[in-house]
Amino acid sequence: MSTLRGLAQAQAVAAGVAQPVATVRHLHLSDRPLVLVPLALAGEANAPLAALVGAAPDEARLLIVPQPRNRDQRFAFAADLAGIVLPYLDEFRDRTEAVPVDRGRDVRHRYVDAPQLLVPNPAGITFLRLFGRSTRFRRPDGEHPVHPSVPLLGRWLTFFAERAEHPGSAALVALTDALTLHWATGQSAVEDLHLPALLGWLDPPPGRTGAEAAARAEDPARCPPAGPATDPDFDNHRLAPAIEAYTRAGDDPVARATAYAELERLLRDQLAPTWELMWRGVGLLRALPAGARVAGRWDGDKDAFTAHAEHVDAGGGPQPRRDGAVAAALRLHRLERALASYAVQRAYDDPLVMAEHRLLGEAFVGDVTLADPKRVDDTGKRPVLRPRIQVVTTEPVLVPVGATLYSPARPGQKAKVVFVTPAADGKTEVVLELSGGMGRGLTAAPGSVPEVGERLCLTTLSDGFLPAGAFPAPEETPWTHGGPPSTTPAPDAPAEDWS
Repeated sequence: MSTLRGLAQAQAVAAGVAQPVATVRHLHLSDRPLVLVPLALAGEANAPLAALVGAAPDEARLLIVPQPRNRDQRFAFAADLAGIVLPYLDEFRDRTEAVPVDRGRDVRHRYVDAPQLLVPNPAGITFLRLFGRSTRFRRPDGEHPVHPSVPLLGRWLTFFAERAEHPGSAALVALTDALTLHWATGQSAVEDLHLPALLGWLDPPPGRTGAEAAARAEDPARCPPAGPATDPDFDNHRLAPAIEAYTRAGDDPVARATAYAELERLLRDQLAPTWELMWRGVGLLRALPAGARVAGRWDGDKDAFTAHAEHVDAGGGPQPRRDGAVAAALRLHRLERALASYAVQRAYDDPLVMAEHRLLGEAFVGDVTLADPKRVDDTGKRPVLRPRIQVVTTEPVLVPVGATLYSPARPGQKAKVVFVTPAADGKTEVVLELSGGMGRGLTAAPGSVPEVGERLCLTTLSDGFLPAGAFPAPEETPWTHGGPPSTTPAPDAPAEDWS
């Protein structure tokens, strides 16, 4: 836990309400996200029980599996879910935009927007990942055929689950993660995974503190769990008898319809409170302005959505069960680069996030007291513009002479530390030499050099381009990592695989 978040949690306990730890929203929020609240049968490996799905508060559709242990009913549920998810995805495939590449010498095309899926908590993401794994290898023919939409749904759910692992992606978002990214509550991180309790802290009813609202929300009679797990008391005393009644109905159409209606009512009562909480949480996030770099990260999601759609349209195969050695290393490298970039972008967008780096000595804020915007360095083969400024700060300056600093206000500019001099009253004078972001001539563009009196944040964090690593081709996989991949085709998927 960071120092500032710990302080915010203490303040939340004292004030009785969650405290903000961000001034802007750090994720994209679609105008029409698809909210999916899943339920799974306890004691079974990813056996779907029900789901409430829709792209608007008044568009909720309930899907249920009357007998979750029945294989045919499971895949019928998958086909029904595909009938909602796949048309939603197609809504974003009607328009494309041209994106310049190769420094404007060429263009590529991608979809103007991309879909966004919202689930209550990280366990919901795990459910979708396993559900995608268990359906993407199914076949519409042969032994145990399924509807043709089922394997396609599995491939798309796998795509969204993989994007959820990508730092900064907003294609598949757990609402509890999104809310705790922006607010700190007075409870533990584990308790924050409970959506009703979390929203009790964020938006407590009048006359109650966040702790009181969270305590009431932990009563499953008032607020059922947000899934996919259900309350054991509900399972034993209400769900199990309803499923048994449906099973006993057999082929009697009247008894079967009655049992189905009762089971549907029971599951809707379990899911409806979470459905309302989901849209309430979305409303809290919408009230925050989006960070300056959120749109750029969403462009990455649009690129990924376009690439996967083109792969599917071209008849490409489903995602492999396991990555090869080179593919796994490439994926890990991409995730590490994305994580580093995401951390820097959040700090650049949000002074509250940057404050944590200031505590760590990775940044400081000061006032510009001197500036020489016309200084030219003529010691090299040709003269170059190298203005110098002096910044006075009351914060500790832990960077050495010669270090390169950056400012969120001018991310394309580098500031080399020339002198660090302690001054009176606990202040420190830092002389910086600037390069980049001022134009190509010997005269700086207006506003490109900080002026006297400007308050400036300087940090060692860089939002610049991170070069990709060099990896061997898959056919050159070293023997230490299994050697080249086998050309023997993988066996068909087993008849049942829900784990």
